[in-house]
Amino acid sequence: MTSETSWLVPGFDDLDRDWLRGRSSVKWHRPGPEVLPAWVADMDFPIPPAVAEALHDAVERGDLGYPDWPEGSPLRAAFARRMTDRYGWTAEAERVREQTDLIQCLQLILQLATGPGDAIAIQTPNYPPFLATLSTMGRRAVPIPMEDTDEGWRMDFAALDAAVAQSACKVLVLVNPHNPTGRVLTRAELEEIAVIAHRHDLLVISDEIHAELVYAPHRHIPFASLSLDAARRTVTLTSATKAFNLAAIRCAVTHYGPDRLLALRDAQPPDLYGTISPLGAVATEAAWRDGDAWQRQLLTVLDRNRRRVQQVLRTQLPHLRHHTPQATYLAWIDARQLVLDKPLVDWALEAGGVLLDGGSPFGPGADGFLRLNFATSHAVLEDILAGLIGALAADP
Repeated sequence: MTSETSWLVPGFDDLDRDWLRGRSSVKWHRPGPEVLPAWVADMDFPIPPAVAEALHDAVERGDLGYPDWPEGSPLRAAFARRMTDRYGWTAEAERVREQTDLIQCLQLILQLATGPGDAIAIQTPNYPPFLATLSTMGRRAVPIPMEDTDEGWRMDFAALDAAVAQSACKVLVLVNPHNPTGRVLTRAELEEIAVIAHRHDLLVISDEIHAELVYAPHRHIPFASLSLDAARRTVTLTSATKAFNLAAIRCAVTHYGPDRLLALRDAQPPDLYGTISPLGAVATEAAWRDGDAWQRQLLTVLDRNRRRVQQVLRTQLPHLRHHTPQATYLAWIDARQLVLDKPLVDWALEAGGVLLDGGSPFGPGADGFLRLNFATSHAVLEDILAGLIGALAADP
Protein backbone atom coordinates (compact mmCIF):
# COMPACT_ATOMS: atom_id res chain seq x y z
CA MET A 1 0.00 0.00 0.00
CA THR A 2 1.06 3.58 -0.67
CA SER A 3 0.01 6.79 1.00
CA GLU A 4 -1.50 8.17 -2.20
CA THR A 5 -4.87 9.87 -1.84
CA SER A 6 -6.37 7.36 -4.28
CA TRP A 7 -6.50 4.97 -1.32
CA LEU A 8 -8.70 7.32 0.68
CA VAL A 9 -12.48 6.96 0.83
CA PRO A 10 -14.52 10.05 1.75
CA GLY A 11 -16.65 9.54 4.82
CA PHE A 12 -14.32 6.82 6.09
CA ASP A 13 -10.81 8.28 5.84
CA ASP A 14 -11.49 11.91 6.75
CA LEU A 15 -12.19 11.30 10.43
CA ASP A 16 -11.55 14.20 12.79
CA ARG A 17 -9.76 12.99 15.90
CA ASP A 18 -11.31 15.69 18.07
CA TRP A 19 -14.70 14.38 16.94
CA LEU A 20 -13.66 10.83 17.80
CA ARG A 21 -12.37 11.82 21.24
CA GLY A 22 -15.37 14.05 21.90
CA ARG A 23 -17.87 11.19 21.77
CA SER A 24 -19.01 9.54 24.99
CA SER A 25 -18.73 5.98 23.70
CA VAL A 26 -16.26 3.80 25.54
CA LYS A 27 -13.76 3.11 22.75
CA TRP A 28 -12.22 6.58 22.60
CA HIS A 29 -13.54 8.07 25.84
CA ARG A 30 -12.17 5.62 28.39
CA PRO A 31 -8.47 5.39 27.32
CA GLY A 32 -7.85 9.14 27.57
CA PRO A 33 -6.47 11.73 25.15
CA GLU A 34 -2.93 10.33 24.82
CA VAL A 35 -3.93 6.83 23.72
CA LEU A 36 -4.92 5.47 20.31
CA PRO A 37 -7.69 2.89 20.85
CA ALA A 38 -7.95 -0.30 18.81
CA TRP A 39 -9.63 -2.49 21.41
CA VAL A 40 -13.43 -2.72 21.83
CA ALA A 41 -15.26 -3.83 18.67
CA ASP A 42 -16.80 -0.53 17.59
CA MET A 43 -15.96 1.09 14.29
CA ASP A 44 -14.81 4.70 14.14
CA PHE A 45 -16.89 5.63 11.12
CA PRO A 46 -20.05 7.77 11.09
CA ILE A 47 -23.24 5.74 10.89
CA PRO A 48 -24.88 5.15 7.50
CA PRO A 49 -26.69 8.26 6.24
CA ALA A 50 -29.89 6.26 5.73
CA VAL A 51 -29.89 5.29 9.41
CA ALA A 52 -29.16 8.83 10.55
CA GLU A 53 -32.01 10.13 8.39
CA ALA A 54 -34.47 7.53 9.67
CA LEU A 55 -33.64 8.31 13.30
CA HIS A 56 -33.81 12.06 12.67
CA ASP A 57 -37.21 11.70 11.01
CA ALA A 58 -38.59 9.69 13.91
CA VAL A 59 -37.44 12.30 16.41
CA GLU A 60 -38.73 15.17 14.27
CA ARG A 61 -42.15 13.49 14.15
CA GLY A 62 -42.04 13.08 17.91
CA ASP A 63 -42.63 9.38 17.31
CA LEU A 64 -41.38 8.30 20.71
CA GLY A 65 -44.50 6.91 22.29
CA TYR A 66 -45.37 3.33 23.09
CA PRO A 67 -45.09 1.31 19.87
CA ASP A 68 -48.13 -0.44 18.42
CA TRP A 69 -46.68 -3.91 17.92
CA PRO A 70 -49.45 -6.40 18.82
CA GLU A 71 -47.79 -9.13 16.73
CA GLY A 72 -44.21 -8.21 17.57
CA SER A 73 -41.88 -5.62 16.10
CA PRO A 74 -41.41 -5.07 12.35
CA LEU A 75 -37.93 -6.55 12.77
CA ARG A 76 -39.36 -10.05 12.63
CA ALA A 77 -40.36 -9.70 8.99
CA ALA A 78 -37.30 -7.57 8.25
CA PHE A 79 -34.98 -10.29 9.56
CA ALA A 80 -36.72 -12.96 7.48
CA ARG A 81 -36.37 -10.82 4.34
CA ARG A 82 -32.71 -10.14 5.08
CA MET A 83 -31.93 -13.84 5.47
CA THR A 84 -33.67 -14.70 2.21
CA ASP A 85 -32.06 -11.86 0.28
CA ARG A 86 -28.55 -12.41 1.64
CA TYR A 87 -28.28 -16.15 2.11
CA GLY A 88 -31.27 -17.83 0.53
CA TRP A 89 -32.40 -19.01 3.96
CA THR A 90 -36.17 -19.07 4.43
CA ALA A 91 -36.25 -18.04 8.08
CA GLU A 92 -39.70 -17.85 9.64
CA ALA A 93 -40.61 -14.37 10.88
CA GLU A 94 -42.94 -15.81 13.53
CA ARG A 95 -39.95 -17.50 15.17
CA VAL A 96 -38.07 -14.21 15.69
CA ARG A 97 -37.97 -12.39 19.03
CA GLU A 98 -36.22 -9.13 19.93
CA GLN A 99 -33.69 -8.46 22.69
CA THR A 100 -31.43 -5.56 23.53
CA ASP A 101 -28.12 -7.16 22.50
CA LEU A 102 -26.44 -10.42 21.66
CA ILE A 103 -25.16 -11.07 25.16
CA GLN A 104 -28.68 -10.81 26.53
CA CYS A 105 -29.86 -13.16 23.78
CA LEU A 106 -27.27 -15.73 24.85
CA GLN A 107 -28.06 -15.35 28.53
CA LEU A 108 -31.78 -15.77 27.98
CA ILE A 109 -31.31 -18.95 25.95
CA LEU A 110 -28.97 -20.42 28.56
CA GLN A 111 -31.42 -19.50 31.30
CA LEU A 112 -34.27 -21.26 29.50
CA ALA A 113 -32.41 -24.30 28.14
CA THR A 114 -29.77 -25.15 30.77
CA GLY A 115 -29.12 -25.18 34.49
CA PRO A 116 -26.14 -24.57 36.78
CA GLY A 117 -23.41 -27.13 36.18
CA ASP A 118 -24.51 -28.00 32.64
CA ALA A 119 -21.68 -28.34 30.15
CA ILE A 120 -21.51 -25.90 27.25
CA ALA A 121 -19.09 -26.46 24.37
CA ILE A 122 -17.57 -23.24 23.05
CA GLN A 123 -14.74 -22.37 20.66
CA THR A 124 -11.67 -20.79 22.18
CA PRO A 125 -10.41 -18.16 21.93
CA ASN A 126 -13.76 -16.43 22.15
CA TYR A 127 -15.54 -13.16 22.81
CA PRO A 128 -14.83 -12.46 26.51
CA PRO A 129 -18.44 -11.58 27.52
CA PHE A 130 -19.59 -14.98 26.26
CA LEU A 131 -17.01 -16.79 28.38
CA ALA A 132 -17.78 -14.53 31.35
CA THR A 133 -21.49 -15.30 30.93
CA LEU A 134 -20.88 -19.03 31.27
CA SER A 135 -18.86 -18.46 34.42
CA THR A 136 -21.31 -16.02 36.00
CA MET A 137 -24.28 -18.27 35.26
CA GLY A 138 -22.53 -21.30 36.72
CA ARG A 139 -22.41 -23.20 33.44
CA ARG A 140 -19.40 -25.40 32.79
CA ALA A 141 -17.45 -24.20 29.76
CA VAL A 142 -15.94 -26.97 27.65
CA PRO A 143 -13.29 -25.26 25.50
CA ILE A 144 -12.95 -26.37 21.89
CA PRO A 145 -9.60 -24.83 20.89
CA MET A 146 -9.27 -23.38 17.41
CA GLU A 147 -6.14 -24.75 15.74
CA ASP A 148 -3.54 -22.50 14.17
CA THR A 149 -2.36 -24.17 10.95
CA ASP A 150 -0.29 -23.00 8.00
CA GLU A 151 -3.55 -22.51 6.10
CA GLY A 152 -5.15 -20.51 8.92
CA TRP A 153 -7.37 -21.15 11.89
CA ARG A 154 -9.56 -24.24 11.87
CA MET A 155 -11.83 -26.27 14.14
CA ASP A 156 -10.79 -29.76 15.20
CA PHE A 157 -14.00 -31.73 14.67
CA ALA A 158 -12.69 -34.92 16.23
CA ALA A 159 -11.82 -32.94 19.36
CA LEU A 160 -15.28 -31.35 19.34
CA ASP A 161 -16.96 -34.74 19.05
CA ALA A 162 -14.85 -36.24 21.83
CA ALA A 163 -15.22 -33.28 24.18
CA VAL A 164 -19.00 -33.13 23.75
CA ALA A 165 -19.29 -36.86 24.46
CA GLN A 166 -16.91 -36.86 27.42
CA SER A 167 -18.46 -33.82 29.10
CA ALA A 168 -22.07 -34.62 28.19
CA CYS A 169 -22.53 -31.17 26.70
CA LYS A 170 -26.07 -29.95 26.19
CA VAL A 171 -25.22 -26.91 24.10
CA LEU A 172 -22.71 -25.77 21.51
CA VAL A 173 -22.09 -22.03 21.31
CA LEU A 174 -20.95 -21.55 17.72
CA VAL A 175 -19.45 -18.20 16.73
CA ASN A 176 -19.31 -17.94 12.95
CA PRO A 177 -17.77 -15.79 11.55
CA HIS A 178 -15.42 -16.26 14.44
CA ASN A 179 -14.40 -13.58 16.90
CA PRO A 180 -11.47 -13.10 17.37
CA THR A 181 -9.74 -15.12 14.62
CA GLY A 182 -11.90 -13.89 11.74
CA ARG A 183 -12.41 -17.42 10.40
CA VAL A 184 -15.45 -18.17 8.20
CA LEU A 185 -16.51 -21.80 8.30
CA THR A 186 -17.22 -23.47 4.97
CA ARG A 187 -20.36 -25.43 4.19
CA ALA A 188 -18.45 -28.71 4.53
CA GLU A 189 -17.18 -27.69 7.96
CA LEU A 190 -20.62 -26.59 9.11
CA GLU A 191 -22.06 -29.89 7.92
CA GLU A 192 -19.50 -31.76 10.04
CA ILE A 193 -20.63 -29.74 13.05
CA ALA A 194 -24.25 -30.50 12.18
CA VAL A 195 -23.51 -34.23 12.19
CA ILE A 196 -21.93 -33.94 15.64
CA ALA A 197 -24.85 -31.84 16.91
CA HIS A 198 -27.31 -34.47 15.68
CA ARG A 199 -25.28 -37.35 17.14
CA HIS A 200 -25.25 -35.79 20.61
CA ASP A 201 -28.60 -33.98 20.38
CA LEU A 202 -27.01 -30.57 20.98
CA LEU A 203 -28.79 -27.28 21.07
CA VAL A 204 -26.73 -24.99 18.81
CA ILE A 205 -26.61 -21.31 19.72
CA SER A 206 -25.20 -19.72 16.57
CA ASP A 207 -23.79 -16.22 16.95
CA GLU A 208 -23.79 -14.78 13.41
CA ILE A 209 -23.44 -11.07 14.19
CA HIS A 210 -20.37 -10.71 11.93
CA ALA A 211 -22.07 -12.40 8.96
CA GLU A 212 -22.25 -9.25 6.86
CA LEU A 213 -18.56 -8.47 7.36
CA VAL A 214 -17.18 -11.30 5.20
CA TYR A 215 -14.55 -10.73 2.50
CA ALA A 216 -14.77 -12.38 -0.92
CA PRO A 217 -14.35 -15.13 -1.89
CA HIS A 218 -15.50 -16.33 1.52
CA ARG A 219 -19.21 -16.64 2.14
CA HIS A 220 -21.35 -16.82 5.24
CA ILE A 221 -23.79 -19.73 5.54
CA PRO A 222 -26.38 -19.59 8.36
CA PHE A 223 -26.10 -22.77 10.40
CA ALA A 224 -29.88 -23.19 10.55
CA SER A 225 -30.04 -23.22 6.74
CA LEU A 226 -28.06 -26.47 6.43
CA SER A 227 -30.92 -28.93 6.89
CA LEU A 228 -34.26 -29.45 8.58
CA ASP A 229 -32.52 -31.08 11.54
CA ALA A 230 -30.11 -28.16 11.90
CA ALA A 231 -33.00 -25.69 11.70
CA ARG A 232 -34.91 -27.48 14.45
CA ARG A 233 -32.00 -27.47 16.91
CA THR A 234 -30.51 -24.02 16.21
CA VAL A 235 -31.07 -20.66 17.82
CA THR A 236 -29.61 -17.93 15.61
CA LEU A 237 -28.42 -14.67 17.17
CA THR A 238 -27.70 -11.57 15.13
CA SER A 239 -28.02 -7.80 14.93
CA ALA A 240 -27.42 -4.93 12.53
CA THR A 241 -25.25 -3.24 15.14
CA LYS A 242 -21.91 -4.78 14.19
CA ALA A 243 -22.09 -4.37 10.42
CA PHE A 244 -23.55 -0.85 10.54
CA ASN A 245 -21.78 0.55 13.65
CA LEU A 246 -24.90 0.91 15.79
CA ALA A 247 -24.00 -0.66 19.14
CA ALA A 248 -25.77 2.02 21.19
CA ILE A 249 -29.18 1.36 19.66
CA ARG A 250 -29.30 -1.80 21.80
CA CYS A 251 -31.20 -4.00 19.39
CA ALA A 252 -30.73 -7.66 18.45
CA VAL A 253 -32.86 -10.53 17.23
CA THR A 254 -33.09 -14.23 18.02
CA HIS A 255 -34.50 -16.82 15.64
CA TYR A 256 -35.78 -19.86 17.54
CA GLY A 257 -35.59 -23.20 15.77
CA PRO A 258 -36.69 -25.52 18.62
CA ASP A 259 -40.45 -25.38 19.24
CA ARG A 260 -40.09 -26.17 22.93
CA LEU A 261 -37.61 -23.37 23.50
CA LEU A 262 -39.75 -20.80 21.71
CA ALA A 263 -42.72 -21.85 23.83
CA LEU A 264 -40.63 -21.50 26.99
CA ARG A 265 -39.52 -18.06 25.91
CA ASP A 266 -43.07 -16.91 25.17
CA ALA A 267 -44.27 -18.24 28.52
CA GLN A 268 -42.05 -15.75 30.35
CA PRO A 269 -43.50 -12.48 31.64
CA PRO A 270 -43.43 -10.24 28.56
CA ASP A 271 -41.12 -7.57 29.98
CA LEU A 272 -38.94 -9.74 32.21
CA TYR A 273 -35.94 -9.49 29.91
CA GLY A 274 -36.64 -5.97 28.69
CA THR A 275 -37.90 -4.71 25.37
CA ILE A 276 -36.18 -2.96 22.50
CA SER A 277 -36.60 0.75 21.85
CA PRO A 278 -38.66 1.78 18.83
CA LEU A 279 -35.60 3.78 17.74
CA GLY A 280 -33.62 0.56 17.71
CA ALA A 281 -36.19 -0.94 15.37
CA VAL A 282 -36.14 2.19 13.17
CA ALA A 283 -32.35 2.10 12.90
CA THR A 284 -32.19 -1.63 12.21
CA GLU A 285 -34.89 -1.51 9.55
CA ALA A 286 -33.20 1.45 7.84
CA ALA A 287 -29.82 -0.31 7.87
CA TRP A 288 -31.19 -3.51 6.39
CA ARG A 289 -33.41 -1.73 3.88
CA ASP A 290 -31.25 1.19 2.72
CA GLY A 291 -27.71 0.63 4.03
CA ASP A 292 -26.22 -1.75 1.48
CA ALA A 293 -24.43 0.88 -0.60
CA TRP A 294 -22.78 2.28 2.52
CA GLN A 295 -21.85 -1.22 3.61
CA ARG A 296 -20.19 -1.97 0.28
CA GLN A 297 -17.97 1.07 0.76
CA LEU A 298 -17.29 -0.03 4.31
CA LEU A 299 -16.13 -3.46 3.17
CA THR A 300 -13.79 -1.85 0.64
CA VAL A 301 -12.16 0.15 3.42
CA LEU A 302 -11.99 -2.78 5.82
CA ASP A 303 -10.53 -5.06 3.15
CA ARG A 304 -7.83 -2.47 2.46
CA ASN A 305 -7.12 -2.12 6.18
CA ARG A 306 -6.89 -5.85 6.88
CA ARG A 307 -4.36 -6.17 4.06
CA ARG A 308 -2.39 -3.26 5.44
CA VAL A 309 -2.25 -4.87 8.88
CA GLN A 310 -0.98 -8.11 7.35
CA GLN A 311 1.62 -6.25 5.29
CA VAL A 312 2.99 -4.39 8.31
CA LEU A 313 3.08 -7.50 10.48
CA ARG A 314 4.85 -9.49 7.76
CA THR A 315 7.46 -6.84 6.96
CA GLN A 316 7.94 -4.92 10.21
CA LEU A 317 7.07 -7.51 12.87
CA PRO A 318 7.88 -10.87 11.23
CA HIS A 319 8.37 -12.56 14.60
CA LEU A 320 4.62 -12.22 15.23
CA ARG A 321 2.18 -14.71 13.71
CA HIS A 322 -1.05 -13.64 12.07
CA HIS A 323 -3.58 -14.87 9.53
CA THR A 324 -5.45 -12.30 7.46
CA PRO A 325 -9.04 -12.51 8.74
CA GLN A 326 -11.69 -13.81 6.36
CA ALA A 327 -14.32 -11.70 8.13
CA THR A 328 -14.73 -9.08 10.88
CA TYR A 329 -12.55 -6.01 11.40
CA LEU A 330 -10.42 -7.71 14.03
CA ALA A 331 -6.88 -9.05 13.70
CA TRP A 332 -5.79 -11.83 16.10
CA ILE A 333 -2.03 -11.55 16.57
CA ASP A 334 0.22 -14.17 18.17
CA ALA A 335 3.02 -12.41 20.05
CA ARG A 336 3.97 -15.29 22.32
CA GLN A 337 7.56 -15.22 21.10
CA LEU A 338 8.10 -11.99 23.01
CA VAL A 339 9.32 -12.33 26.58
CA LEU A 340 7.89 -9.43 28.57
CA ASP A 341 7.66 -8.58 32.25
CA LYS A 342 3.98 -7.59 32.09
CA PRO A 343 0.81 -8.55 30.20
CA LEU A 344 1.03 -7.89 26.48
CA VAL A 345 -1.91 -5.45 26.40
CA ASP A 346 -0.27 -3.37 29.15
CA TRP A 347 3.06 -3.45 27.35
CA ALA A 348 1.57 -2.23 24.06
CA LEU A 349 -0.22 0.55 25.90
CA GLU A 350 2.80 1.76 27.85
CA ALA A 351 5.46 1.25 25.19
CA GLY A 352 3.43 2.14 22.10
CA GLY A 353 0.55 4.31 23.27
CA VAL A 354 -1.98 1.97 21.68
CA LEU A 355 -4.77 0.15 23.49
CA LEU A 356 -5.58 -3.27 22.09
CA ASP A 357 -7.51 -6.19 23.55
CA GLY A 358 -6.35 -9.75 24.14
CA GLY A 359 -4.96 -12.14 26.69
CA SER A 360 -6.65 -14.45 29.17
CA PRO A 361 -10.20 -12.99 28.98
CA PHE A 362 -10.41 -14.66 25.55
CA GLY A 363 -10.03 -18.08 27.14
CA PRO A 364 -7.43 -20.82 27.65
CA GLY A 365 -4.32 -20.36 25.58
CA ALA A 366 -5.02 -16.71 24.73
CA ASP A 367 -2.19 -15.26 26.80
CA GLY A 368 0.34 -13.69 24.44
CA PHE A 369 -2.29 -12.80 21.84
CA LEU A 370 -3.53 -9.35 20.87
CA ARG A 371 -6.78 -8.40 19.16
CA LEU A 372 -6.46 -5.30 16.99
CA ASN A 373 -9.53 -3.42 15.73
CA PHE A 374 -8.69 -1.99 12.29
CA ALA A 375 -12.08 -0.34 11.60
CA THR A 376 -10.74 3.17 11.40
CA SER A 377 -9.33 5.65 8.92
CA HIS A 378 -6.12 5.13 6.97
CA ALA A 379 -4.32 7.82 9.01
CA VAL A 380 -5.41 6.52 12.41
CA LEU A 381 -4.55 2.95 11.44
CA GLU A 382 -1.07 4.03 10.34
CA ASP A 383 -0.49 5.63 13.75
CA ILE A 384 -1.81 2.55 15.55
CA LEU A 385 0.52 0.32 13.55
CA ALA A 386 3.46 2.65 14.19
CA GLY A 387 2.78 2.38 17.92
CA LEU A 388 2.54 -1.37 17.66
CA ILE A 389 5.86 -1.54 15.83
CA GLY A 390 7.49 0.61 18.50
CA ALA A 391 6.15 -1.56 21.28
CA LEU A 392 6.60 -5.04 19.81
CA ALA A 393 9.95 -4.95 18.07
CA ALA A 394 11.86 -8.20 18.37
CA ASP A 395 13.96 -6.83 21.24
CA PRO A 396 11.67 -4.49 23.17
